Amino acid sequence: MPKLKTRKSVVKRFKVTSKKKILRRRSRQNHFNARQNSDHKRMKRVDKQVVGKQAKNILKDIDCK
Repeated sequence: MPKLKTRKSVVKRFKVTSKKKILRRRSRQNHFNARQNSDHKRMKRVDKQVVGKQAKNILKDIDCK
């Protein structure tokens, strides 16, 4: 059976930690941030963890053992 190719779009969007946790960036962070309050902006700076079935599928797409 041949090797599976890594999905490059998934690799660019998600980060896998050493314990196989998957982190993603929060959405709506690129522009129009001046009108938001500081709590909201600070919350969006922190990466969010992906859990459940989605995390399993992402690990499969990244081809991470």
